[in-house]
Amino acid sequence: MLDFFSIATKGGLVLWSKAYGPAQSSPINNLIQDILIEERSSTQIYYKDNYAIKWSFVNDLDLIFIAVYPKSLGLTYIDTLLQAASSQFSDRYGDRILRKSGGVPQLKDWGVQFEALLQTIEDQDALSKKTKQPRKFEQTVGYSNSLAYAKAKPEDIKDTNKPALVDEDEFLRNIELLKKKSASPRIGIRKGRGTKSLAASPVIGSDDSKKKTKEGRKWDGKISAKDAKSLDYSNSDATDVVNADHLVDQSKLGQHGKDGTYNVADLEASDEDESYSDDESEEEYTKISARSLQAKKPAAASSGLMSFFKNMTGQKEMTAESLEPIMSKMKEHLINKNVAADIAQHLCDSVAKGLVGQSLGSFKSVQAHVKQSMETALKRILTPKTSVDLLRDIAQAQAENRPYTIVFIGVNGVGKSTNLSKTAFWLLQNNLKVLIAACDTFRSGAVEQLRVHARNLKALEQNAVVDLYEKGYGKDSASIAKEAISSAKLTGHDVVLIDTAGRMQDNDPLMRALAKLVTVNNPDKIIFVGEALVGNEAVDQLTKFNAALKDYSGLANPRHIDGMILTKFDTIDDKVGAALSMTYTTGQPILFVGTGQTYTDLKNMKVSHVVASLLRE
Repeated sequence: MLDFFSIATKGGLVLWSKAYGPAQSSPINNLIQDILIEERSSTQIYYKDNYAIKWSFVNDLDLIFIAVYPKSLGLTYIDTLLQAASSQFSDRYGDRILRKSGGVPQLKDWGVQFEALLQTIEDQDALSKKTKQPRKFEQTVGYSNSLAYAKAKPEDIKDTNKPALVDEDEFLRNIELLKKKSASPRIGIRKGRGTKSLAASPVIGSDDSKKKTKEGRKWDGKISAKDAKSLDYSNSDATDVVNADHLVDQSKLGQHGKDGTYNVADLEASDEDESYSDDESEEEYTKISARSLQAKKPAAASSGLMSFFKNMTGQKEMTAESLEPIMSKMKEHLINKNVAADIAQHLCDSVAKGLVGQSLGSFKSVQAHVKQSMETALKRILTPKTSVDLLRDIAQAQAENRPYTIVFIGVNGVGKSTNLSKTAFWLLQNNLKVLIAACDTFRSGAVEQLRVHARNLKALEQNAVVDLYEKGYGKDSASIAKEAISSAKLTGHDVVLIDTAGRMQDNDPLMRALAKLVTVNNPDKIIFVGEALVGNEAVDQLTKFNAALKDYSGLANPRHIDGMILTKFDTIDDKVGAALSMTYTTGQPILFVGTGQTYTDLKNMKVSHVVASLLRE
């Protein structure tokens, strides 16, 4: 039974709706937030709680038809209903909607028409589901053969001149199959035992056949006691004075706002990133238009000329066939920009689905229209949907008299500890007291690395309060994090930054340990640190990290990744596809991007810069 049906504009104005069950508007709100805004409309169906939602676009009228029904029923006529309803509604009210002068059309009679349409489709579906009565045994071939054998005499069955009681064609096919099977050679079976093995065959070149053993490395000298002492940081005092001139780039420091807050500088973009051409060459578009016209042979030269002219003007309506070569080219372009292949496919399908049926503007090319729609979609995806103002969240935690906790997670070698220290520097610039929890108890040198960072950060400013909470190696990271949070509350620290061990997404024991740390301590933010160099791997990493946090938490409402820091962003030029892949996979924003080795190399990502880089040829 259908629960809900709605007709709305893409701008969000509901023209008509009808409820048949307890479903409210929440499933449709989820559809808008999770599917339409995130450009995931290429999917055929969307499940939310106990409901299944299907939809259909009428792009020339900017309308969307939505049907909601219980997913347990699995109604098979929903696609037919959406197609028929959109067709009838467009025929009846399309002209008035396109004119836009008469306002919203009155849909008093549409309810009656829709009820009749729904009843007709449901009756046809029920009629088609009626199971056919099985044939009686007397009507089958098996009954006829059995009857013939029962009536036949024994000598008649053996006599080959008598009529065959089985299908003669099937019998001949079986004989032919047996002949082919017997005639085929039996590959892989040796005849006799005298065959020499490969190991017994003579070896050509006796010198090459000799095994070469790896020689051990010889050390010419030993490390002196003085050098060993200079390399040992395990007993260094965190209060030692160090030369911190090389730790920050003064020219790249952010600015202090009027309210005194220290803002991270924006990622600088080149002039090419700020503007790019939406126009394609006339020659390129002529080739695309010619390919789209090959399937339709004109009756005369004049009709072919008019058809081509329609392709160039607003009389041309975009179809799936005309969009296919351009979307294929766009997909290849996005993949070359390091966007994951599956995401590039889903994104292109979603954009194409929103363009089918639209009419082009006068002398506007299809490729320029596709590029403009793709730009809108990319901006919509990359623009944060949740708050990225960490300072406001920290102030709220201070009002509750508790420290604000952030956990940094990710795979091995992406730069979690380094970017944790950069985040600590930004927090110190905003006069916040920071406690770093050394919960990477697995990697050798991880605690010493954080100790050096804490010492350097203290040396940058005299009044900076940044401390390290450590318990050594081989300990339970969840317990250390819990103790660090309790200690921060007693010592008056404002923020606790929890460092974790790097782990691959397929390492089940380590993923369980990470889920335990999150479940036990319930941090305010879970930040995934990822590389800008990865492509398809980014999707796999984020998907499995989120799945582990959910599957191993044991909670009814498990946590998930809240944001991301994208490292090594200065090494990829314009191949910024990882930013799109990560945001599209999680729906969460990129908080910062890392661009260097100093503490000031933490930048705000500009959406316009990333979009321009993705679309630039």
